[in-house]
Amino acid sequence: MHHYNQLGRLKIYDFSRLPVSAAMQRSLAALFAARCSPHVWATHITSHSHWKYVVRFASFLSSLEEPPNDLQDLSAAVMKRWRVSLSGAPAGCNTLNGVGRLLRSDARLRSGPVAEELAVKVRPAKSTTQSYSGDEFERITVAARKMFRSALLRIEENGRHLDAWRGGVFAEESPEWVLGEGLEILSRTGALPHTVGRSGSRNLKKRYARAMGGTSAEATWQRLFLTRLEVTALAVLMLAEFGWNLSVISELEVPRATPDAGADGRPTYRITLRKGRRGPGHHHETRNVSDDGASSPGRLITQALSATRFARAAVEELAPGSNRLMVWRTGWLGPAATELDRHPHVGPFRFGVHNNEAQGWARANGFPHSPFRRGRRTVTAVDRREPAQHSQQTHDRDYVLTDDRIRQEAMGVIAAGAQDAADRAHRSVLVARLRDQPAAADTETATADCAAFHDSPYPAPGGGCGASFLMCLGCANARVHPGHHPRLVHLHQALTNLRSVLPSSRWEKDWRDAHDRLEDLKNKVGDGPWRQALDRVTDTDRDLIDLLLTGRLDS
Repeated sequence: MHHYNQLGRLKIYDFSRLPVSAAMQRSLAALFAARCSPHVWATHITSHSHWKYVVRFASFLSSLEEPPNDLQDLSAAVMKRWRVSLSGAPAGCNTLNGVGRLLRSDARLRSGPVAEELAVKVRPAKSTTQSYSGDEFERITVAARKMFRSALLRIEENGRHLDAWRGGVFAEESPEWVLGEGLEILSRTGALPHTVGRSGSRNLKKRYARAMGGTSAEATWQRLFLTRLEVTALAVLMLAEFGWNLSVISELEVPRATPDAGADGRPTYRITLRKGRRGPGHHHETRNVSDDGASSPGRLITQALSATRFARAAVEELAPGSNRLMVWRTGWLGPAATELDRHPHVGPFRFGVHNNEAQGWARANGFPHSPFRRGRRTVTAVDRREPAQHSQQTHDRDYVLTDDRIRQEAMGVIAAGAQDAADRAHRSVLVARLRDQPAAADTETATADCAAFHDSPYPAPGGGCGASFLMCLGCANARVHPGHHPRLVHLHQALTNLRSVLPSSRWEKDWRDAHDRLEDLKNKVGDGPWRQALDRVTDTDRDLIDLLLTGRLDS
């Protein structure tokens, strides 16, 4: 069985090795093959996990006194015995769910006693991962900030020297000029010129060794490029700032600044996030992040772009089109290990941060484990108390309700939260009426239809309605039908994205009520129709919401 991942790389699974009949091998292979697509199983990690589930299932079947010949020979008793055998076992829930998904996709098992047994819900094991204490997470972020800051200053200093060399500041063949020449070569190729000795050893040319002060990595290529540990420190800071998980950080494309930086010249970056675990059509999401100063989220993006600019330029020279942000250089110039789910290596350059790098960074800084799983729980569940790359249900079930620190801190805020929720329910719920279709007599607005434009609870001095279109959903005269859903879904996303950009006090004041009314609408419409409406958003809807949010529609 062949599985090509999202990078087009091949992994082969041999179902003839399974200890079951040839007919059962073929049936399991067919179910497995149906998911071996980059649009379903994007990585070999996923297919390999399911392969282990299938091997475990085949071993169970072979242990029976009368192993079934094919899938139609499975019985409810056998499947119940399979489920009981994994109760409490390590990875038992994952194995049951993985095999269950495969079996339920076979036409022979979609109804009947076996299908009913496969439909039995298995409670996942309670997560033992806990958030960090405030002091623990502070030590981690301080270590990361210290390491990345040092690397950034080093690269910026050498970048200034390179710019001066390119500008002809130094006398030709002076030590400063030779250093600049070496940096120029390094910036284009990722390496400095070497001579090869009789034994095959590689030796840095003496002119560059003298100018750079030695032949070590610190004296040579680290002048312009991040190391494995330094790019991991940057990833830790991104985790702390944005709450993204390690796979999302690893696959970040280079953020692009919007064409108009504004009157103050401060950029707003458009960041594309890839979320591989979501279903087809939902793998990508975009965020807008502004650099409004040293303490703003966008400042870290500006620094990341600066720290990786020479590595990204060298990669583009060697292999155009990579477009990855998290690029670092390795000191090992021998044959590269094949890692089928990672971006292909480009010369000495590597992409992303994976578990090996995370574990290495933790050991180098005196921490017992990779900080990413516990750190993400700390950021999303404790610090922000909102989901990052998962649903609200997953956030509540797997992050909030199982965390000891949150439970301990909850006692003092429950009463205040309940009162706040009650107050907000009175002023921020959806008041507009829901309709299946528009009425001819209604007047269309930017967010809804109005049944009594000249009898507004917010009259304008010259007659008509004087309220912002954002208030329509809070007005009893408003009517919302499915034709409005796409633009309202887009508005909901835009307001959610603004929350990550604006100071919390400003967002609460200007946008919270409108966001809450849209949340109420989403709950009334339902998740299915709401997601379907997202696929129907048009350019007109986007332009309209852009005008609304910038205030140009109400003026």
